[in-house]
Amino acid sequence: MNNANRTSAALLGGGVAAAAMLLLAGNAEASEAGASVYLLGSGGPGAAIVPPIEGVFLLDTQYYYSGEAGGEREFVIGGNVVAGLDATVNANFATVLWVPTTDLAGGTLAVGLALPIGGPDVEVSATLTGPRGRLIERSKSDSAFVMGDPLVTAIWGWNSGKTHIAASTLINIPVGQYRKDKLANLAFHRWAADVSLAGTYLNEEAGWDVSGKAGFTFNGENDYTSYETGTEFHAEAAVEKKFNKTWSAGVQGYYFEQVSGDSGAGARLGSFKGRVAGLGVTGAYNFLLFGKAPATLRLHAMKEFEARNRLEGESIFLDFSMPLWVNMPPGAGS
Repeated sequence: MNNANRTSAALLGGGVAAAAMLLLAGNAEASEAGASVYLLGSGGPGAAIVPPIEGVFLLDTQYYYSGEAGGEREFVIGGNVVAGLDATVNANFATVLWVPTTDLAGGTLAVGLALPIGGPDVEVSATLTGPRGRLIERSKSDSAFVMGDPLVTAIWGWNSGKTHIAASTLINIPVGQYRKDKLANLAFHRWAADVSLAGTYLNEEAGWDVSGKAGFTFNGENDYTSYETGTEFHAEAAVEKKFNKTWSAGVQGYYFEQVSGDSGAGARLGSFKGRVAGLGVTGAYNFLLFGKAPATLRLHAMKEFEARNRLEGESIFLDFSMPLWVNMPPGAGS
């Protein structure tokens, strides 16, 4: 693999973590509003590979999720206790990732900023109680085009031969467009931090990528709803085969479980600990943009099952990545 393709592939590997660990108000995973800071399905092929060169990189993710829960299942959203939840999210997540050094204690450091913008659409068959405890109405729908909370990330990666390891952290900053008492939101209105460790075995000669990633998300309190989401665990794995310099495809899956319960006055359904599993496919297309800039498109398609205290649905997201600027070492090839 030449330097151009290696840089682009790495950005869609460990570098994608800057945008991959994102919030989705429609992707319910227990917790307040059934939402989590970490985006399940993001720890796919190349999960531990960071860009191997100093520079600034762009990752743009277009995301679609559709999920539902039956009328007998209840959730707390924006201070409302609702049942019969059906949610769809169309959102875009733009991330800028900066690699200031490839020699920090023998590893590569990357820092980034991600911003979600999109249109959640939520429908419930019954609103059982509102923020002040009174009955509101039998059915309700809400949609909006909003900006979510920005997220900052840091990734520290190492490699030895075919083995890559990366430690990463993500912090959700609660300054997004939060719609009080509403059903449709992208912003969490709470501080949250995720810490993860990923590993990738990459055999470029044979064309195989075997990756895994696991971590915990620690959540603060939403001071408007007085809801404190518990700690969440996520684990992911992927296997992908590269057919040539342009195309690759594989399978990936994930498991999520909330390991500590929700609390606070707003947690009207108690600890509300949830879990879910997902399985799907992924594929990538590497090309040169305008004949010279390495770029990658990656498609993920995931199906959820075994859900408890959360929505169960399908997600499709398309990643586009490319370097905006790189500091090429002297004598490096194109």
